[in-house]
Amino acid sequence: MLSDTKTLLLVDDEPANLQVLRNILGDDYRLLFAKDGDRALELAHKESPDLILLDVMMPGKSGHAVCAALKADPTTRKIPVIFVTALADAENEARGFQLGAVDYVTKPISAPVVRARVKNHLSLVRVDELVESRLAVVQRLGRAAEYKDNETGLHVIRMSYFSRLIALEAGMSNAWADTLLNAAPMHDIGKIGIPDAVLQKPGKLNPEEWAVMQKHAEIGAEIIGEDGSDLLQMAREVALHHHEKWDGSGYPKGLKGKDIPLSARIVALADVFDALTSERPYKKAWSIEQATDLLKEQSGQHFDPELVEAFFRSLPDILDVRERWQESQI
Repeated sequence: MLSDTKTLLLVDDEPANLQVLRNILGDDYRLLFAKDGDRALELAHKESPDLILLDVMMPGKSGHAVCAALKADPTTRKIPVIFVTALADAENEARGFQLGAVDYVTKPISAPVVRARVKNHLSLVRVDELVESRLAVVQRLGRAAEYKDNETGLHVIRMSYFSRLIALEAGMSNAWADTLLNAAPMHDIGKIGIPDAVLQKPGKLNPEEWAVMQKHAEIGAEIIGEDGSDLLQMAREVALHHHEKWDGSGYPKGLKGKDIPLSARIVALADVFDALTSERPYKKAWSIEQATDLLKEQSGQHFDPELVEAFFRSLPDILDVRERWQESQI
């Protein structure tokens, strides 16, 4: 048997129904069998199947009760559950979906339908796993840059959540704002490529050192590279452009106004606010009033004026995030 063969848990109190499912799925998957709810839960914990086909009407624990137990347990709640049942009415389907099932297959079973539903939901699990893995890599690379700098992991958390709040207030969708939340930690990944003598210099950088420091934006874009995913595309544009300024005086490209990607304009605002209000070995923290006064002053110069307005509309939530992720937590 191939090592990547998926495991299915089939649950039904009727042996004949289990045999039908065995005949349909046995050539393509490793199969586990349970004739009651308690055994199903035991096997789910022990074997961690990739998908569960679950009868609804069983003696003892019903399929609905089993599904509810699976979804209440962190170790099993991500396992997709497909109900296989003769209860085809809308009320029972709705209840199953409310409990966390991903699909319904009605009896009598159609072999092509069962194969297609199983294959489809296993593919969705694979996509979710890839997204989670990619996200984990992005987050860890973001943290890697912080180890090179005089920043902390909490800075990355705060400014990423600030960015999401500003995006939502500016009218972006939840999905777009969530992508920005997860891309923002990569904004300074290019600092990995900056010599420590420059990056960690306690005093002011001279012109030659400043030129080296500015290269971190383009280095970051090179590290992330060209990728087809929305997450990494946004992470690249944030890394490359978060030091651009609304009036065109930023770097590395000297972009102006809305030629600067929206993601980078938002991250620039969130990053500066958190940097100003955070204490570092080389500076004291500014007060909220001092920091917000600077943002107002720089509206239309460093920052997009519309985003500055969105920032102030979301300021109460931003301050809540800042309070939740204080430096004293580390």
